[in-house]
Formats: sequence, structure tokens, C-alpha cells
Amino acid sequence: MAPPPADAPTAAPRRHFFFERVLLPHRSLPRYGFHVMMLVLGLVSLAVGIGFVSIGAWPVTGFFGLDVALVYLAFRLNYRSARRSEILRLAGDAFTVERISVRGDRRVWRFQPYWLRVVLEERDVDRNRLFVASHGRFLAIGDFLPAAARRELAATIRDALSRWRAAIHREAD
Repeated sequence: MAPPPADAPTAAPRRHFFFERVLLPHRSLPRYGFHVMMLVLGLVSLAVGIGFVSIGAWPVTGFFGLDVALVYLAFRLNYRSARRSEILRLAGDAFTVERISVRGDRRVWRFQPYWLRVVLEERDVDRNRLFVASHGRFLAIGDFLPAAARRELAATIRDALSRWRAAIHREAD
């Protein structure tokens, strides 16, 4: 059960950030590589299509254009899904998770970091799920990350929370 989103994100001054991490889905082909790949694919399809037209099999040429269009569409949808992100921030007395959807919609969850737990649910060697939990409320984070990256993120958040708690105790003394 996810906690309700906060009314408005509280932006603390940069000097008060204990931890901030922006999570983005990984894309192995950068945009420049995509443009080069589409150019090469288009030129190859054009050359082969001209070859088919020259031997009289002109209807086949349309399928080469269709193949290029489908590859283009698949990559565009893939890049569109890469627009989603999560921003994890430990600042002041709040741990916030800001989730930005593919369409740009933002949702923000706030947790009191003193009571926050980081739960890494291991399912298999290469499958796990990462949650932040407080007062019976759980929120999954980093679902688009690989399992190893979620393990590293869990350790990093735990370390940041322990440093934050130690700083709070030093201020109280």
C-alpha cells in the first residue's frame, strides 16, 4: 500500500541535502546512435528496394519502408518510456520520493526519515524489489533499475539514513 502523495514538494536549500539521487531508466543506444542506425537502415532498405524494382518486383519495396517505419516506431516508444524518473531526496526532516511519469505527471511522497526503513525483497539471484516503508506504508522505488543497481541503492539509502540519524543525535547533544 503506497502512502498518499504529498500536497506540494518541499524544496530545501541545497546545503541541507543529506542525500539526493535521480533514477533514470538505462538506454544502451544514445539518440545520436539511433539517428545513425535509422539512416543506415533506411539506406540499406532503399538500395535493396531499388534492386527489387529493377527486377520487376516493385510491390516488395513497400515492405522495406514498412520495416523501417516499424523499427522507428519501436525505438520512439522505447525512448518515450525513458522519460520517466524518480528523484529520492533526504533533506531537512523529510525523505521525499518524487516520481515523474512518461507524460510528465509528478507525484511526491514524504516520509519522516527517523522511522523510515529500507526493505530489499530478494526473490531470486537476479530479481528483487526495493521499498521504503514507514508506519505500515510501503512505496516501491527503482522498479525500472536492474537488480544489482537496486541492491546498491538500498545500501546507499541506508547509509544516508544512518548518517542523517547520527547528525540528528549530535545536534541533540
